[in-house]
Amino acid sequence: MNTPYDLEGLSKKIVYLKPVATADLPAEVRAQAGDTKTVFAVHNGEGEQVAIVANPMIASHLAQEHHMELVTLH
Repeated sequence: MNTPYDLEGLSKKIVYLKPVATADLPAEVRAQAGDTKTVFAVHNGEGEQVAIVANPMIASHLAQEHHMELVTLH
């Protein structure tokens, strides 16, 4: 069965996480991260970084607040 689906529109409603070593961040962001070794970059469906968060739980809450779906990448 072939059912058309708007995949382009779907990409506007999803975000995904990428772990980032705090050491790889600019100095001003490292200062805000404190002792945290890894933070998570939140990216939209087009791959643009939209936020940096301390943990996946915060990312999930942020996604819900903005009516988006947090998905995993393989």
